[in-house]
Amino acid sequence: MLGLSANGTEISPYHIEAAIASIHATAGSIEETDWGEIVSLYDTLMNIRPTPIVALNRAIAIAQKEGPERGLEQIRSIAGPDRLLKYPFYSAAIGDLELRRGNHRAAREYFRQARSIARNPMERAFLDQRISACEHIDTP
Repeated sequence: MLGLSANGTEISPYHIEAAIASIHATAGSIEETDWGEIVSLYDTLMNIRPTPIVALNRAIAIAQKEGPERGLEQIRSIAGPDRLLKYPFYSAAIGDLELRRGNHRAAREYFRQARSIARNPMERAFLDQRISACEHIDTP
């Protein structure tokens, strides 16, 4: 019965998301992840279901492949970014890219912004760790 889900000629967003998850799950490490293939899959997903969250995930994959500057450029180019302002991982993604650029103060502020709209204790705990990491870096 499970095999039937992969039959047919129509590719759905679920097929693309499953392919992305499979690449993540089979990579030995973040460095071994095929980010080029993930970006390509997000390009396909953007054609099928162009949402700001898909665009954000695509930008994150581009940052993994091409560096934080390119990721930030892609985030800045997302259509309808106001739809992401209440999504904590929008600010968290910017914070992570700023941290990777060495801009610890900006990163901390983005993580704090994300924490202020976190939706559950797990998200808050994750963001608290990111904030703490920024503060430890700033302390000589």
